[in-house]
Amino acid sequence: QVQLVESGGGLVQAGGSLRLSCAASGSFWSINVMGWYRQAPGKQRELVATVTSGGTNYAASVKGRFTISRDNAKNTVNLQMNSLKPEDTAVYYCNAVAQLRVAGTPNVYWGQGTQVTVSS
Repeated sequence: QVQLVESGGGLVQAGGSLRLSCAASGSFWSINVMGWYRQAPGKQRELVATVTSGGTNYAASVKGRFTISRDNAKNTVNLQMNSLKPEDTAVYYCNAVAQLRVAGTPNVYWGQGTQVTVSS
């Protein structure tokens, strides 16, 4: 199993910055994808950014403002959020796609979520 623990959420004014961090732990063979999703009240969960060995992927709404980075040795993923807007307010969830065994089927894991609130 993979456990994901997020940190770094909070309240910030529009135009400000926050940095989210997520640490993966447990017994697994590899983590293929790490990323961040968010869910605002009354809306569906949406992709924010992902990172793999092949590169990064961002939602159009955050491109140029958010930067995702991963430390493979520490099994951590960070999300640097700059120029925050009120519409970025949501619960942010860390996500990982991991294989528990060498030839195992990849499974999806989620963190508990961290609240980000951007005031206008």
